[in-house]
Amino acid sequence: MNKIKIIIKREYLTRVRKRSFLIMTLLGPILIAATFIIPVYLAKISDEPRKIGVIDETGFFFDAFEEAKTKKIIFDPVWDDVMTAKENIDEMGYDALLYIPQGAISAPSTIRIMAKKQVNVNIVTYIESILRKEIESHKLAVSGIDKSVLKSIETPIKINTVLFTDEGDEKYSFPEVSMILGLVAGILIYVIIFSFGAQVMRGVIEEKTSRIVEIIVSSVKPFQLMMGKIIGIALVGLTQFVLWILLSFLIISAFQFSVPEKFKLQENPQVMLQNKGLTPEEIENVQMSEMLAMDQGNRILEGIQAINFSVIIGMFLFYFIFGYLMYAALFAAIGSAVDSEADTQQFMLPVTAPLILAIVMAQVVINNPDGNVAFWLSIIPFTSPIIMMVRIPFNPPVVDVIISMLMLIFTFFATTWLAAKIYRTGILMYGKKNSYRELWKWLRHS
Repeated sequence: MNKIKIIIKREYLTRVRKRSFLIMTLLGPILIAATFIIPVYLAKISDEPRKIGVIDETGFFFDAFEEAKTKKIIFDPVWDDVMTAKENIDEMGYDALLYIPQGAISAPSTIRIMAKKQVNVNIVTYIESILRKEIESHKLAVSGIDKSVLKSIETPIKINTVLFTDEGDEKYSFPEVSMILGLVAGILIYVIIFSFGAQVMRGVIEEKTSRIVEIIVSSVKPFQLMMGKIIGIALVGLTQFVLWILLSFLIISAFQFSVPEKFKLQENPQVMLQNKGLTPEEIENVQMSEMLAMDQGNRILEGIQAINFSVIIGMFLFYFIFGYLMYAALFAAIGSAVDSEADTQQFMLPVTAPLILAIVMAQVVINNPDGNVAFWLSIIPFTSPIIMMVRIPFNPPVVDVIISMLMLIFTFFATTWLAAKIYRTGILMYGKKNSYRELWKWLRHS
């Protein structure tokens, strides 16, 4: 056991002292924090007022745009001609010009939005809806239909997803946030397993080709050497992950403290609708609730707040540790069976194919996290570290999680036992290109 500790210490210290470890340790938290900060910040920035100048040669739409003013989009009539307005757009302080030429009612395709920078697609959609309603109203009036009747039955709907337990407890669900979180967690597991597993393989190949391993195995058993190398690199990964979490928390907290108005969650007022009707205060709460429902930044903050980070981090650590240990043993066996990294290709495909399959199928699992495909891929140990992390934000059944964890632990012991047999023989084999048949002989006779 003391010999394994010495090997673990050597592998750990050798790697944490490298410049690449320091760079990735600092770069990782920035990327993680950015996934939380940037969507909220961009959504809040998009809430800043936009000023649109309206050049309406028909004179038909001025009132509609005057009524359609909001805190986020301001419409001002422009009485200059189009060329003059384009030349003076900066001086007038407009983000864009809406040009409605003569004949636009009969030919809406002639309407133009002109700007020096790309116009937000939400603003374009909002303007299109105003124009569509006014043109439709005009056509209805021509046909003798009162537009107020149709307007009175228009009902915009925004549905919130609520999850409830058998005990009747309820909480809001945010599928978009769960989708992004699951996908990021799955990709992160894939990158960590692949990168640190490859480090194990390269380390074995380097020691074998330099003949250092011959000296090492004279005092250490091959199994002890393999496990020491695998565990040492695993501790490097854990150290990096813990630092990522701590530094990401510090970066996010610093942003929240420096610009609190951008990251302040506005609580959604609760309104009880009864047959007696609504009081003025309740009407105001309903309007506030509808505004918050359309506020993308606030919805992202609500989704982040709803995440159970303790469960996510706990599951991530489990699937990282056992997923890595299982694959690292296989990578170590591959490294012992070859003399150079170029010779690993024939053995790499069967090992890496399940990881690649899991990443490819992640989108299918996100679309149906409780389906048969998601269930079986999260149970099969070679794909479960990625697929189960994709499913975790969607609250899969506890039974599925327990079965997946037990299967992964069992497979870890089985693959380590098989890998040790290959490693024991292959670590001292030189000058021969081995095949699967040769590996099978090692397994049978070792």
